[in-house]
Amino acid sequence: MSVDAILFDAFGTLCELKAKTQPFVKLARACRRPRDVLHTVMTRPLGLRAAAAEFASGSVDLESLEAELALELDGIRLFSDAEECLMKLNAAGIKIGIVSNLAQPYAEALLCTLPFRVHCAWSFELGYLKPDPHTFAWICDKTGVSPADAMMVGDTFSTDYVGATNFGMRAIHLDRAGVSRRPVPTIRTLRQLTSMLAI
Repeated sequence: MSVDAILFDAFGTLCELKAKTQPFVKLARACRRPRDVLHTVMTRPLGLRAAAAEFASGSVDLESLEAELALELDGIRLFSDAEECLMKLNAAGIKIGIVSNLAQPYAEALLCTLPFRVHCAWSFELGYLKPDPHTFAWICDKTGVSPADAMMVGDTFSTDYVGATNFGMRAIHLDRAGVSRRPVPTIRTLRQLTSMLAI
């Protein structure tokens, strides 16, 4: 199997949250339209305090939410198979990118866990959420590859697999729990990805 670029989802694929405190979810629940708030914080460069100032009433305990955010960010860890996979892809000359729906504070904390810098399509910077095709178009342009020469790997079927294949990319569904029965290319670990690529 030949591919010029591998694009990864972030959370659930490359990394995990050891402490899931969900401060942005809690903030959204304290607002009148929680789904709209969550969409906004993932499509605009807003920190927790800025989001609270824009959307929340005075009933939000911002100090507690900020403490929970710090705990969550401090608990971001790569999965045990992720660093090895990234290093092998890099050594093989395969371009690497991250395509993730997330709020601004998580980006830098996530990047600090990686062994090297990669191209990143963050929803809060682009203004689009996966599976919007603009997201995949942007990362293909940034990595300098055509959709046909790129592959998306992610754990969320609808946004990662379907979004990428609808854009003309190849994709692999990462099912760490081993529960999916979908008739699509599926792996349980990122070690299987490097084996498939014979690197």
